[in-house]
Amino acid sequence: MLYWFFVKGLGGLARHRFHPVVIGTDNIPKQGGAIIAANHLAVIDDAVIPITCPRMVHFMGKSDYFTGKGFKGWFKKWWFTSVGVFPVDRAGGDKAAGAMATAREILESGELFGIHPEGTRSPDGRLYRAHTGFARLALETGCPIIPTALIGTREIQKPGQVMPGKGTVTVVYDAPIQVEKKPEEEITREDIRALADELMERIQKLTGQEYVDMYAQEAKKLLAARAAE
Repeated sequence: MLYWFFVKGLGGLARHRFHPVVIGTDNIPKQGGAIIAANHLAVIDDAVIPITCPRMVHFMGKSDYFTGKGFKGWFKKWWFTSVGVFPVDRAGGDKAAGAMATAREILESGELFGIHPEGTRSPDGRLYRAHTGFARLALETGCPIIPTALIGTREIQKPGQVMPGKGTVTVVYDAPIQVEKKPEEEITREDIRALADELMERIQKLTGQEYVDMYAQEAKKLLAARAAE
């Protein structure tokens, strides 16, 4: 499979630069669907997880990655498809819902789905409020959530830095949050938010990040407004 070709081949180069320390891979189920839910500090986060996880992880990617024209557009689409990424339209609505439906199919087929619940990279290294799509997926499917902590990736690849530097990153796969499957009509907003908050509390304890009860997208807008003053 191309996925493992890239993980083994390019993963070897990445390991040489990142020297990943991996803790808790035994917490990842050997089979069956599960959600790998991690904090998000740098672009390389989505490379660090695949090269440290013993199973293939499917991630969402911007729909722009799949719609480019010419050779470059074809190559990007081929690349992301090969490594298990599927498109999501960030405009929201029915198109975004379609991506979540794909994620559900992945879980129900017994595979791993990876997501950064903050929705975007942290603008300042702090941990932000989780969006709840993953929590609904867990409740609808009964799949466990693996709290995943990424530590040190921001130091290797600072905001705006294209090529990551050398250093050591740590990935911690914590004990699963076991989730009982519920009929969709019985899932409440309170259920979803409580599960999302439990995940972020677990990640915060692992990373030691300061927690901010605000969405990262809102924080980015505030920081941009202050910079423009």
